[in-house]
Amino acid sequence: MSVPTLSPSVSLPSRSSAPRRATGSAVRGSTRATVVRPRTSRVSSPVRIVPPDLRIADGTGASVFRVAANRGPVSRDVIAKVTGASIATVNRQVSALLSAGLLRERADLTEPGAVGRPRVPVEVDHERYLTVGIHIGAVTTGIVASDLRGRIIGAVEVPTPTGDQDAALASITASAKAFAGRWHRRTPLWVGVALGGRVDSNTAVVTHPRLGWVDARVGAIVGGGMGLPVSVAAHVEAMAASELLLTPDRDAPEAKGTGLYFYVRETAGVAITFDGKVHTPAGGPGSVTHFPTGSSARCSCGGTGCLEATVSDRAVVQRAVAEGIFADGDDTIQSLYRLARDGSEVAHGLLVERATVLGRTVGMLRDLFNPDRVILGGQAFTEYPAAVPHVARAFAASTTLPRKDIRITGFGNRVQAHAAGVVSLSSLFSDPIAAMKRTEL
Repeated sequence: MSVPTLSPSVSLPSRSSAPRRATGSAVRGSTRATVVRPRTSRVSSPVRIVPPDLRIADGTGASVFRVAANRGPVSRDVIAKVTGASIATVNRQVSALLSAGLLRERADLTEPGAVGRPRVPVEVDHERYLTVGIHIGAVTTGIVASDLRGRIIGAVEVPTPTGDQDAALASITASAKAFAGRWHRRTPLWVGVALGGRVDSNTAVVTHPRLGWVDARVGAIVGGGMGLPVSVAAHVEAMAASELLLTPDRDAPEAKGTGLYFYVRETAGVAITFDGKVHTPAGGPGSVTHFPTGSSARCSCGGTGCLEATVSDRAVVQRAVAEGIFADGDDTIQSLYRLARDGSEVAHGLLVERATVLGRTVGMLRDLFNPDRVILGGQAFTEYPAAVPHVARAFAASTTLPRKDIRITGFGNRVQAHAAGVVSLSSLFSDPIAAMKRTEL
């Protein structure tokens, strides 16, 4: 997937159509799985919690599966060339993946004159299974269904429930289960959840201050309600993983080295990658929520100038309300974008102000970590292209290091959906045979 570099003349990817909104809530890795017995009757079955493996795995089975997913239909000879494995090793892996139902042969595409079964191209069986990804946002929750190539085959949004955390998670689970049930001919294999806050991926327990959740049993409730293996990840780490695992150039050398992923929408966050692997600290992801910006915005922590209190959607909308620009009472971030596109100088000015703070912050973080590349994600960067040159100028004015690879995500305004999808697929991408065994427990 081609992604734009960050410059004053950048051309953003075309915005994908937004997932269809639903009303209300009706609508299976080589790593060790943790079985959690639920404490309440809300969870219908024991849960298989598998920490997500957010990396480009180098095992032979994973490599063969990745090439088939990325390039299929593809011959075994090509797989051997791309992976560097011997043709005998590739044949064994392909046979195992065929037996597991993860690959299928395409005899109809065999080259004329080719002799023997190894000449028959193979591809990922992308019509038999699906995985379910859930991105729980501060305002909306996105639910996606993905095939085993990592392509989203359907998406829906529901309002993120408020109130009791267990009841909210049960409601989200009911929506996800109903949504997955629309694909009657596909078997769900896994569910992945991506969300903000402090995420313990080993236990799938989350503390999310914005939602008021404390030690929320995300894995136990979602995995138990879905009856599937479940993986839970911090959403910005999942977004960084989607850049590694779901882009066409994921086998390219650029996946090596270090990367900084910076995300802003309703929340702000960063993730670091090293040589094709997302760094997941044992104590949970770091936070830039209270990174100082020098603004006068008041933060819930009692201070002023904190990053999230300055650049989040909610913070920008609050400033717009104070300016009195929402004449029709539609005080939402989408309305602000619309007003700016229609020529409102005040709306444009507010978005430029945010873009300037973002560019300056990215410059300081870039100098702090000095990564080989920086990727910017979230609607704060993708929803209003006219502000991007201001991000670029503020970045250039604040950084002191030579320019490297800085770009805006190619996933556009669907970055949350792809983050949820990659969590649901990470174990399959890491060790497909072992993951399939997990689904049978």
